[in-house]
Amino acid sequence: MQEFLDMSFAGNGLLAWLQAAVWIVGAVVMMKIILPLIIRRISTWAASTSTRWDDALVQGLRAVRWYLVAVVALLPASNELVLRASSERWLSGMATVAFFLQLGLCANAFISGWITTVRQDSLQKDPSTTSALSILSFIGRVVAWAILLLLLLDNLGFDVNALVAGLGIGGIAIGLALQNILGDLFASLSIVLDKPFQVGDFIVIDDFSGSVENIGLKTTRLRSLSGEVLVFSNGDLTKSRLRNYKLMKERRIPFTFGLTFDATPDQLEQVPDAIKKVVDAQKQARFDRAHFTGIGGSSLDFEVVYWMLTPDYTAYRDVQQAINLGLMREFAALGVDFAFPTHTLMLGKQSPIVVALAQASGVPEAGTAL
Repeated sequence: MQEFLDMSFAGNGLLAWLQAAVWIVGAVVMMKIILPLIIRRISTWAASTSTRWDDALVQGLRAVRWYLVAVVALLPASNELVLRASSERWLSGMATVAFFLQLGLCANAFISGWITTVRQDSLQKDPSTTSALSILSFIGRVVAWAILLLLLLDNLGFDVNALVAGLGIGGIAIGLALQNILGDLFASLSIVLDKPFQVGDFIVIDDFSGSVENIGLKTTRLRSLSGEVLVFSNGDLTKSRLRNYKLMKERRIPFTFGLTFDATPDQLEQVPDAIKKVVDAQKQARFDRAHFTGIGGSSLDFEVVYWMLTPDYTAYRDVQQAINLGLMREFAALGVDFAFPTHTLMLGKQSPIVVALAQASGVPEAGTAL
């Protein structure tokens, strides 16, 4: 037995070769037997949590390849042997490349898994986020692979400082050339992540309004009330002040009207109660207040405020119409009338000649109200 162990191959004893093989076989066994158990345990734990990071971690662990781990195990295995410098350098290089390749596969699977779960969560709420999340996944994977490539080259002995400087200058040039496109792209990601609006929301931007139909990588499309499509760049949207009516839970409605001057104080005192009665009759409205606010040039002015319990614009218009008709009926019952602009012209005392000329031409006499 001792003679068998003392046998030498390529300048190394059989025992040294066996110790080197243990590293490789042990790594493969761990990947084939132990890693699936770990993944199964983490998957069970991840299923009971609401966070998505543990699900992405499971996807990353499932990207481990046993043959890459076996190549990585060549590095500690080579330490058990006496090898030539060139052979040792080649084995070290292979192990380094395999290590960073495996790390890149795990990072790629982790990012893809996280984006996939986020996409599934938001797909039902906002289908347009699919394209933006896809580009976010692509950018994340490119950045991860670029960092790993630089680390790999650095570990292999290459000078990456000049490469990083060149990439930096090239990136600045590309960024200046594509700054508008890149600005809209990152604005799209900002809209998707921050969610100031989603597909189906009714928004108002300056003098334009419409329902959001699509949120793209560069532009967002709105369908206006008159039917045409409004196209905005995502960069302009993130810089604009917009109003999102979809997020509105209730709608505050103020309106005013005037009554004629022949209304008595007792009638005016009954007007707020009549208004409250009409508003309370609408199931989708909540009365707030009604006041006799002042005496105008040709009317007795009232101000009314009520709340719509739904943000739907069509429902608001239906309720307002019902309130207007109800007010007309209630005011007719009270004996008051809506005011309209009127002017009274009083002619003062004129000379007899002016009076005679006025009578001859059919103009009312002086002092007569028009």
